[in-house]
Amino acid sequence: MSQRRKFIKQSLMGSALFLPGVASACAQTVEKSPSSGEKPLILSTWNHGIPANADAWAKLKEGGSILDAVEAGVRNTELDMENLTVGLQGLPDREGITTLDASIMTGDGSCGSVAFVRQIKHPISLARAVMEKTPHVMLAGEGARQFAIAQGFPLEKEELSPKAKAAYEEWKKTSQYKPIINIENHDTIGMIGIDAEGKLAGSCTTSGLAYKMHGRVGDSPIIGAGLYVDDEVGAATATGLGETIIRVCGSFLIVELMRQGRTPQEACEEAVRRLVAKNKEGDDIQAGFLAINKYGEVGAYAIRPGFNYARATESGNVLIDAASYYSS
Repeated sequence: MSQRRKFIKQSLMGSALFLPGVASACAQTVEKSPSSGEKPLILSTWNHGIPANADAWAKLKEGGSILDAVEAGVRNTELDMENLTVGLQGLPDREGITTLDASIMTGDGSCGSVAFVRQIKHPISLARAVMEKTPHVMLAGEGARQFAIAQGFPLEKEELSPKAKAAYEEWKKTSQYKPIINIENHDTIGMIGIDAEGKLAGSCTTSGLAYKMHGRVGDSPIIGAGLYVDDEVGAATATGLGETIIRVCGSFLIVELMRQGRTPQEACEEAVRRLVAKNKEGDDIQAGFLAINKYGEVGAYAIRPGFNYARATESGNVLIDAASYYSS
């Protein structure tokens, strides 16, 4: 290129910065890290997120990866005998059988999940094994159980926990199925996290809705519904009535909205608006979303009041009430 042509090209490029409508377009190509973000960071749904976050944070601080952290965190909840919505102690289906779902994902697109699993204490670890040791993303039912046995997972005795058994016996008196928002819909722990270098991962595990039809699977093991992670953008997880979340591919939707420039909070709010528009169940449903972008900014939003989440950073591990579409 001649010196004259080079000078003209440089002059035009410089002048474009001052043309109406061009300055903003040029500015949008320069990404800046928001000052409100924080890394490393662990987020998880509901009150049981506090002890789960503590285990995740400990794993991260001892040198584990962000993937190790989100697995360790929700394993805590899978063992919590006071929790009736996660793990083998969870409330059963209509047949009196407890079945479990789980998924796990990293920001490079690697993911694994299991659905309709029986007798496995840690379905989240089985989901990770699917991700790392098979060519598949999801295994379900008896196939997932056989894979677990092949991988050395012990089979637990198939019996209801004392609390779950008492609740099931009471339910059989009427055999009515009616989800109770913010009680039965505490049916998941979803956890998402980012490390100091910006690597993301997420996990999700549940025993599903109480007294569901045998074979029912919710959003938790479905990549893009209950969980989605992308290192280039951020991560999201969901909780609540799974059917409503599946209908809008909620977690994937939030990540894509963030990719388009929405903040995590804006993306969660838009996902809830779409969910409300697509679901006509009435006043008896609850669903909530939790999101983080690659800068460590956070968003959370639910259909109705009552959804909360735990946030762990260097400064502490706290429980936060999320805003909602319908105010109290």
